[in-house]
Amino acid sequence: MSKKKPTQDSDDTVAKNIVDMMLGGGRSGTLDSETLIKEIQKRVWSSLKQGFEHEYPSDESDKFLREHVSSKLPMFVIYVDLIGSTDMTLHLPTEKVAVIVSAFSREMAFVIKNYDGYVLKFVGDAVIGYFVPESNPLLAADDAVNCAKSMISVIERGINPILSEYDYPELRVKIGMDYGENTIVRYGADEIRSHVDILGPAMSIAAKITNLARPNQILIGEDVYDKLHPSLKESFEEVEWHGSQWNYHDRETGKLYKVYAYVS
Repeated sequence: MSKKKPTQDSDDTVAKNIVDMMLGGGRSGTLDSETLIKEIQKRVWSSLKQGFEHEYPSDESDKFLREHVSSKLPMFVIYVDLIGSTDMTLHLPTEKVAVIVSAFSREMAFVIKNYDGYVLKFVGDAVIGYFVPESNPLLAADDAVNCAKSMISVIERGINPILSEYDYPELRVKIGMDYGENTIVRYGADEIRSHVDILGPAMSIAAKITNLARPNQILIGEDVYDKLHPSLKESFEEVEWHGSQWNYHDRETGKLYKVYAYVS
């Protein structure tokens, strides 16, 4: 994998630009990044200090999925896996762990929503979202990747400074993403209450890619990379695997499916 690291100044500039983009679905921010970060910190602070739980952002995922049950749709699937939650459960009071994980998942949901994505579900300490390229797959690909970049900025600049004030461990995540057709399944006959979910290779591959990511690293599948704007492609490098780390082969070409890592 690449060892290239940007300078601290460029890190700060990129982080600021990412958060600036975030509020307008990744396209036309309406608040400056410092205002956004302060709002995030205020929510996290009130959760830790007062046990106050803010509402999660409203999400149209359930409605969307029920309207497309038994359909097969192309989607960009993103997995965001919180690292170290097991250690937190060993060293922190149960109620504090619950508040931290809840605050983390809530802020990740806000980021997904602000990039025109959907929150599929929360699984333990992981958040799973998806982006549907209804009109422009290229734009949806950029939104999904910029969403992932914003997530890390929100954690590093919004959540972690507050956790540090309370001597809590800082959060780190692994993020994986893939693209492909997924089938929408309803488990039961009740059109309103039966559970709905997504099945497909993109879901499976995104999960596998996430497991291979390093802390605060973004990994994307080849099908995502191919749809990115050239300027975003420049921020990724192909991952070089060793041994049997990664052995998924493309069904059509038979070649090893490429994975790319965000490097700058």
